[in-house]
Amino acid sequence: MSSARLLTITLLALLLAPAPAVASPRSSQTVKPVMACSDVTSITLPGVTWKSATVSSEGAPAPYCAVEGTIAPANTIVMRLPVNGWTRRYLQTGCGGLCGSSRINYTQAASCAPIADGTIASATTDMGHQGQNDGSWAAGNPQALIDFAYRGVHVTAQVAKAVIQRFYGRAPVYSYFSGCSDGGREALMEAQRYPDDFDGIIAGAPANNLVVQNTFHHAWNVLANKDADGKYILLADKLPLIHAAVMARCDGIDGLVDGVLDDPRNCRFDPASLICADMSRCLTADQADVVRKLHDGATDGHGNSLEQEISHEWGSELDWTLFVPAAQGQVTFSENIALSFLRYLAYRNVADPDYQLSDLKFTVASFWKTVQTSDYLSATDPDLRRFRASGGKLLLWHGWSDQHISPQATLQYYDSIKPSGFARLYMFPGLAHCSAGLGPNSFDILTPMLNWVEKGTSPGAVIATNGSRSRPVYPYPKVARYDGTGSTDDAANFVPVTPQRESSVGYKWLGAGLYSHGYQAGCRVVDGRLVCTALRR
Repeated sequence: MSSARLLTITLLALLLAPAPAVASPRSSQTVKPVMACSDVTSITLPGVTWKSATVSSEGAPAPYCAVEGTIAPANTIVMRLPVNGWTRRYLQTGCGGLCGSSRINYTQAASCAPIADGTIASATTDMGHQGQNDGSWAAGNPQALIDFAYRGVHVTAQVAKAVIQRFYGRAPVYSYFSGCSDGGREALMEAQRYPDDFDGIIAGAPANNLVVQNTFHHAWNVLANKDADGKYILLADKLPLIHAAVMARCDGIDGLVDGVLDDPRNCRFDPASLICADMSRCLTADQADVVRKLHDGATDGHGNSLEQEISHEWGSELDWTLFVPAAQGQVTFSENIALSFLRYLAYRNVADPDYQLSDLKFTVASFWKTVQTSDYLSATDPDLRRFRASGGKLLLWHGWSDQHISPQATLQYYDSIKPSGFARLYMFPGLAHCSAGLGPNSFDILTPMLNWVEKGTSPGAVIATNGSRSRPVYPYPKVARYDGTGSTDDAANFVPVTPQRESSVGYKWLGAGLYSHGYQAGCRVVDGRLVCTALRR
């Protein structure tokens, strides 16, 4: 039996031991540790090696036991265990990009009470490797690929809960996961593969369709903007011009000229309207064509869409610097992430450090060859019956102005799971990838989840702010509409409205079937190679 499977079975036995019934945690009911912080390193768990356990207050409002260790073979685990009082809640956070980082991130939960007062136990992991976005860590390291795909987050949850049980003498009453970008993919992987790990899961801007995103999507961002000589056609100095034209055309569609689009799918902007001879205020025909291609997304030579129908929503143009450079010769994020993935992760058991973007063919045959790897890396399985049956709650959220991951990927997933009482989706107008953007972009998404899981209070409006400006965001498909009184910068002056017409944008693209049950695979290492088979459950 492999060491990884032995670890999973042993930890599962520890975690399934009977625990006494307890009341829901309250801010006034806190638990103290039953052991010294330094003694955490004496806790013996199979496959776990401890590096350190020391009391710290760095980056937190209250002191905590900072724990670091390794879960075999190479999953770094980092924990924060409150030493002055714990409310019996556990929060695990995800990491972005290709991970390789074990920094606990509370970006979208800073104002949540258990985070603000330092009473929540938390953990995270680098998901099995210490490399980052160059992808080279995956070469010849199939176990790292399994841990990055799904195992690392799961075993971290198991180990963290076992440590919490020993440190406080009690298990968590409620367990939560929150992540954005790849952290959002990790969140969905947990709901799909390990439905009993968490009571509430928050998936922000999830990279659920990871393989298509990091191959055809990002490669198209670069190649669609190059001429026959390999030079960029559109440079970043034109982005403010394009954005201004989009907003002039579409900002008022939602009844309020406020600098953001509450549903960019309703914007009918034609880049050709910017073609004229005055280059100080216009685009060339070639530049306008690039803008259209960047909005519409990757296609083959016959017009078949190789990604969701909208790749970059109108209104997000100012953040297209992710893939539109300021000058010739610059290498953009899109080029780096696509090359990293295509060289080391896109093709199973193949590492090709010399691979170039021009080697990727935008054809139907190439598409299906490439996405064969999706079956273990992507989190597109809509079958969440086990998660729902366990009482789990899912909150999805995405920014309409996300320049990195298309909001359409989250919309398609949400529609695929046929949500009822256990899932909600929030679409934030003007929000860029995970943060920033022109709209209200700071919000607390964790408190609604706590109230939903612990009190049964269904999530309603989430108030997002940007400086003195605030705006409610309602569960999709509801949108916020100004009620005609008071300041348009005050969330109190908006009401929820369900649009009478559904968007005409659908999911007519080559990989639509990837969002189906039975597609996911589980993997193991055999003779140094990754071997994957379809999951059966």
